[in-house]
Amino acid sequence: MRPLLSKTTRPFIIYVLIVFAISIPVYYVVVDSIWSAELDAHNKIVAAKTAYELNRRNFSDEKLENSIEVWNSIQPGTNILELKPGDNLKDTTFTIYKNTPYYPPEKIDRFRVLSTIVHLNGKPYRFVSETNIEETKDTIIALTIVTIFFFILVVIGLLLLNRKLSYTIWKPFQNTLDKLRKFNLNSQTEIEFEKTDTKEFEELNESLKKLITHNISAYKTQKEFTENASHELQTPLAILKNKLDILLQSDDLTERQYHIAEEMNKALIRSSRINKGLLLLAKIENNQFDNSEKIQLDILVNQRLEALQEHFKEKQIDISTSIHPDITLNGNGNLTETLINNLLVNAVLHTEPGGAIKVNVSESGFQISNTGSQALDQHLLFKRFSKMSANSGGSGLGLSIVSEICKFHGWKVRYEFDGQYHQFTVLT
Repeated sequence: MRPLLSKTTRPFIIYVLIVFAISIPVYYVVVDSIWSAELDAHNKIVAAKTAYELNRRNFSDEKLENSIEVWNSIQPGTNILELKPGDNLKDTTFTIYKNTPYYPPEKIDRFRVLSTIVHLNGKPYRFVSETNIEETKDTIIALTIVTIFFFILVVIGLLLLNRKLSYTIWKPFQNTLDKLRKFNLNSQTEIEFEKTDTKEFEELNESLKKLITHNISAYKTQKEFTENASHELQTPLAILKNKLDILLQSDDLTERQYHIAEEMNKALIRSSRINKGLLLLAKIENNQFDNSEKIQLDILVNQRLEALQEHFKEKQIDISTSIHPDITLNGNGNLTETLINNLLVNAVLHTEPGGAIKVNVSESGFQISNTGSQALDQHLLFKRFSKMSANSGGSGLGLSIVSEICKFHGWKVRYEFDGQYHQFTVLT
């Protein structure tokens, strides 16, 4: 990713380069037109002055002819010619290319030519004046060098200004970003942005302040709701379960009534689990947990394995472990314990009796694998209330909670099936 100013500077530099590149041929056309116009005017002055000087001396016709012959022989690029039959007596200007016989002979130069009529001793003559205009090439070369120099100067100036502007003009914006990075919704403390004289940044800060104030208010409301719901829902569920337990212990129940009460008890236990799971998901999504604890991952995994030993024995599941010692993580201990427990319980629920479970813990994370016959649908795997197996007695939220806990910590969870084992890997 590139800074905003660098993204705007690059197109601007390209635009300036294109403009400068176009300007060079434009310079050539303009300068060449100016030179041609100036040389035409110069040639007309030369023709008028020549005619004036020759007429002023009042030469005889014979001496005038001799003077014209001398003039034509010694004056380079200027000729006074007698009119040819059918001459239309019009003035013309044009450009020609030819060798210069006097300097240097091998070079072809460009000449601006004026062909006009002058009157000497009352007789019309054609006056042809040629002036070298090769100086325009030198002018264009000089202009090109100057253009390139100023282009380099503009680019260097833009880069320096870009760096300067990034530090000065964008400093309030950087301060705002720094405060937003450090903001923690759990602290419920509003941000005080620094005052700035830039209208757009001040409007941004005001908008962010209103947004943060609204979010803090909404966060407090959601937090109070989850806390109240946790208390208000769990209490009646606990009372109902207690009453059902008493009812199940009654000797007056018929066998049919007992089965009905037992089914009600199972549904009530599942409802309690779903309630706890949904409340936990709400708290995780609302960032109501601290993630700055030091977690001893290997110890947590061993503790959960020890707690589930009875379930392993009941289903005769073979457990194999590869746990590296002294693996420490930063996060929330209770959530990490819930994550490990949910993956292990999920493995137990979906492993057939006599199957196997593998647990691997390393510096990069941990993996829990259990035997299975076919791959699971990864699109539904981590969604809420997705039933991957008809034999599941869970709440349907276990893997959703695993996914949310990983998002909370910035970890990644992935599922793979190698043909024999379902593999759940958490990369920390």
